Amino acid sequence: MRKNVVGVSVAALLAASACDRGPTLPGDQGADAVAPKEVSAAELQAAVKDPRVRKFYESRGWKAAWSEDQARELTEALREAPRHGLEALQFLKEGDAARDPVAREAALSEGAVSYAAALSNGRVDPRSIWEEYSVPMPKVDVIAGLNQAIGQGNVGEWLASLAPQDEEYRALSDAFVRYSQASKQEARKIAAGETIKPGAKDPRVPQIAEALRINGYLQDQGQPPAQGKQKAEGDPTRYTPAMAEAVKRLQQDYGEDADGVIGTTTLQMLNTGAAERARTLAINLERRRWLEREPPKTRIDVNTAAAFLSYWRDGNHADARRVVVGQPEWETPPLGSPIVKLVANPPWNVPESIEQDELLAKGAAYLARNGFSRKNGRLVQEPGPDSALGLVKFDMANPHAIYLHDTPAKALFGTNDRHSSHGCVRVHNAVQFARLLARDEGVLEEFDKGLLSRKETHVGIEKKIPVRLLYHTAYAMNGRVLFRTDPYGWDDMLGKALGMDARPRQRLRTHVSIVGP
Repeated sequence: MRKNVVGVSVAALLAASACDRGPTLPGDQGADAVAPKEVSAAELQAAVKDPRVRKFYESRGWKAAWSEDQARELTEALREAPRHGLEALQFLKEGDAARDPVAREAALSEGAVSYAAALSNGRVDPRSIWEEYSVPMPKVDVIAGLNQAIGQGNVGEWLASLAPQDEEYRALSDAFVRYSQASKQEARKIAAGETIKPGAKDPRVPQIAEALRINGYLQDQGQPPAQGKQKAEGDPTRYTPAMAEAVKRLQQDYGEDADGVIGTTTLQMLNTGAAERARTLAINLERRRWLEREPPKTRIDVNTAAAFLSYWRDGNHADARRVVVGQPEWETPPLGSPIVKLVANPPWNVPESIEQDELLAKGAAYLARNGFSRKNGRLVQEPGPDSALGLVKFDMANPHAIYLHDTPAKALFGTNDRHSSHGCVRVHNAVQFARLLARDEGVLEEFDKGLLSRKETHVGIEKKIPVRLLYHTAYAMNGRVLFRTDPYGWDDMLGKALGMDARPRQRLRTHVSIVGP
């Protein structure tokens, strides 16, 4: 991965705004700027070190690219970098480059190539973090695109087209700018203490109101007009109904029980200030830039951070439901892998690691009682509603033995933290979902017949259904930007790769011992 021209300054990133003019860049023209002169091929060949920029100049016979108008378009485009959670100075540096035509020419090209690559593919290659990353990615030739844009005189327009153009990306971008601005008036940390219920008094209530206001959950210092009477009564330590409703919205945004009660978990949410939310949004904007711009119109997306799936059919959102995904140390990997068939009444071929670490210690009587036997030297659980795979398996084509399936452990779907499996994805009301897919694929009668037989039955799907296993800790739903915790610590990993400051904290380690993949 290429090192940036200037390292990431998170403080500067959070302070920046798409409305700010920003720092002086090499393309800016001032009163003392030197008029451009002819730059020779030999001078460029000596100045350019970046292999991508060398490829750019090779494709144009080492001819200089940047007129004053084109340079101005580039620098104006870079002023939009904060809307993407990026910083202009990551791509073009301040200083004397503007006074040296050769260095200026090379710097503009390097900045344009780097910024275009960041917008179209992301600044970080996810495969440098996860060896098994296989979610389909964009395929953009930024060198050819930049040459064409320079030739047509529309560099700014071309750069603006490279980032995702969908509503969710725009919502996350808008939220990033909003939280970046709010971070300038960050609330004080609220101290730990007793649980606070609606109507109770607590000296921390004014700080809680401040945190809710700064993060957009309350207006007018935590007291909307309807609460004017309570405000006039002058008890700032009382936890009012209006504040409780605001806390409920906060809890909903983090996927927690919306009871309005301020306990340890809710206090942590309140102490997650605007700067931290901006950081989370910048990380998740980067993840969106990794995704192909036109995903299959029929697909299943699983958000493993929030533990739910969305089913899209012919471009329409057809279904959404809760899932249980891998727990820390058995994380569900970031894969793109299609469903190739439905298996009614599937047996479970137990992975050796689960057999050795969890099942053998339970004893022979337990194994026999729960339908386990050894076949061809491998431990196998017979099909049935109480088996680990339940009544249906959504078989997927990947070398990691990762797939969707039913489960007898239904209670887990009612919990907020659903990171409890060994890596596979357990689907709520899986038989219902399988019948929905089977109906859409024209094999419902065959699937139902196989299910009723109580025997293992493989039902092929003519057109494979793509599945994307994604990890999004900030996302948009029904017009709202929602946040989740970072159960796998992958925000920390990506933040480090992006050059952001580390966030020391304790990672969640669930280690739920319910049998199953």
